[in-house]
Amino acid sequence: MAARSCDGHPAIARVAPFSGIEGRTLYRILRLRSEVFVVEQGCVYLDLDGRDCEPATLHAWADPDPTAPVVAAALRLLVEPDGSRKIGRVVTAAAVRGRGIAGGLVDAALALVPPRVPVHLDAQSRLEPWYGRWGFVRTGPDFDQDGILHTPMLRP
Repeated sequence: MAARSCDGHPAIARVAPFSGIEGRTLYRILRLRSEVFVVEQGCVYLDLDGRDCEPATLHAWADPDPTAPVVAAALRLLVEPDGSRKIGRVVTAAAVRGRGIAGGLVDAALALVPPRVPVHLDAQSRLEPWYGRWGFVRTGPDFDQDGILHTPMLRP
């Protein structure tokens, strides 16, 4: 699936459930998450929380260079028990930040959500305005998650 970010930059998005991701690609997605969240941001937590492999979870990623050690960017789209969706684990490799790639993945994820289904996310607080471009609004006070301030947000 091809996608274009809300700021007009092109991004190539691939979308699949956990079971539909080839092993090497899955490894590269998980490595990117570890490189950014654990090593770069210093958040020691259990990234593999069991939600990645839920049957309804979809993963989106951009992979312009399949020979690279990691994909360029990735995210996951969860189905919550109430039927709403939750975007999480949004991550971009340091070398390609600022090119609109993650925005293209957010566009791709939102295109998969049925009309009138709310979408939640917990944005790193510094990214609240960025998510606001898609109509996400703050739903509560900032909270600390693994030493980083996050903002709960909703796109009704």
